[in-house]
Amino acid sequence: MYKNYFKRVLDLILALVALPFWLIILVIIGPIIYFQDKGSIFYNASRLGREGKVFKMYKFRSMKMNAPDLRNEDGSTFNAEDDPRLTKIGKFIRKTSLDETPQLLNIIKGDMSIIGPRPDLPEHRDLYEGNEERKLEIRPGVTGYNQAYFRNTVPWKERIQNDIYYIDNLTLWLDIKIFIKTAVSVLKREDVFITENSNKSRNNTGIGM
Repeated sequence: MYKNYFKRVLDLILALVALPFWLIILVIIGPIIYFQDKGSIFYNASRLGREGKVFKMYKFRSMKMNAPDLRNEDGSTFNAEDDPRLTKIGKFIRKTSLDETPQLLNIIKGDMSIIGPRPDLPEHRDLYEGNEERKLEIRPGVTGYNQAYFRNTVPWKERIQNDIYYIDNLTLWLDIKIFIKTAVSVLKREDVFITENSNKSRNNTGIGM
């Protein structure tokens, strides 16, 4: 009942309640992003949604306009605190996770949930093996089991299995625990950027987000 119905109702109610507060963030952060390099405020990224549907995931732009697409050795997205592509405000909104807040609009649209597996790139679907496509059974989340407990410290393949564990054990209580744990991790700014050690472990898996 919760997984198939009440979860969506709760997402919508909480997103609508949070919308006025996010508009305040937009009014403050938006102009700063724009005036640093006169570029767009948002970055719209194609992502895999429920049942494999591709959607546009909204984020505040944290990188300079026309920044190159840098990748790690394993093909994963380069993500480091000293990334030269980040703007000054971009480094701040990455550290505080404010860059993810526009996904509130994705929740209202029905593309995403507050809690769920973080969405993969569309091309990642071709790399799924065995039961890994099961992570597409539910809406992806703004945060999730991996983000709450591991952030950027576990390999991509391990994150997928964690996502499947979450789907198989999805309850309101689990979502509450993930939400609280995420809030604590964000406030402490834990594991926001990928470290050298986590890159080495991810090189053993093939690819990451």
